[in-house]
Amino acid sequence: MKPPFFDKVAVIGAGTMGNGIAQTFASFGSQVQLVDVDAAGLKKGLAAIDGSLARFVKKGTLAEADARAVSGRIQGSSDLKAVTDVALVVEAVSERFEVKRAVFAQLDQQCPPATILATNTSSISITKIAACTRRPERVIGMHFMNPVPLMKLVEVIRGQATSDETTARITACCEALDKVPAAANDYPGFVSNRVLMPMINEAVFCLMEGVATRESIDTVMKLGMNHPLGPLALADLIGLDVCLDILEVLHAGLGDDKYRPCPLLRRMVAAGQLGKKSGKGFYDYAAA
Repeated sequence: MKPPFFDKVAVIGAGTMGNGIAQTFASFGSQVQLVDVDAAGLKKGLAAIDGSLARFVKKGTLAEADARAVSGRIQGSSDLKAVTDVALVVEAVSERFEVKRAVFAQLDQQCPPATILATNTSSISITKIAACTRRPERVIGMHFMNPVPLMKLVEVIRGQATSDETTARITACCEALDKVPAAANDYPGFVSNRVLMPMINEAVFCLMEGVATRESIDTVMKLGMNHPLGPLALADLIGLDVCLDILEVLHAGLGDDKYRPCPLLRRMVAAGQLGKKSGKGFYDYAAA
């Protein structure tokens, strides 16, 4: 194996994106601290990594010894204060600015001045997050796609003050992880979600207004537009709460009513029907 691009990496947040990011870095040789202040969430994230590695072994794409080695390079912690001597931190907490602000302010105090602080945010301003630190030139967006171990794309978003050096290092890091970096500028939703979320939102409006059933809506987009997954099934995979948060950011940041979240989406999130992670969204996953 080639030497890791970053020897020591910390990933903050052990949810779906965080544990996938941790697994990816560990698969390419980095020592990874996976941090989640929720001990139960951390345990679940570490179990998800082991489950993912086991599936690779079962498919024959990863040797069992290599899977154990990857798992052995990931250390869990429920204390953010444990993050100190690392070259890169990737934040993957909930898509709320207040939460990210607190995390970045603390990391900025604890980490060496040379540490790069990256965020996996899917819509929040990199510039706004960077302003919570004393190192805005070393703050950057590193937006992975779900499922992280399989998806090639990483949106690399530089804020107003992100340096050329930081951008070049993160771009090279993505390539070392066998990912394809795509540069984007710091506007709400960047590229992926500025294009994707209005489509999902419109599909929810179609369902709410009785234009078609959920199955018909998804079938039209799969067979007519050659999408691998219909927009409603994709929303369930992403998480309806995440979709709502992103649409709120787009609506507030761009001031255009075309980004107004569908009332049905709001109602489902209020009811706790968040998609796959809750067992029910537009589809029922309880028996899956």
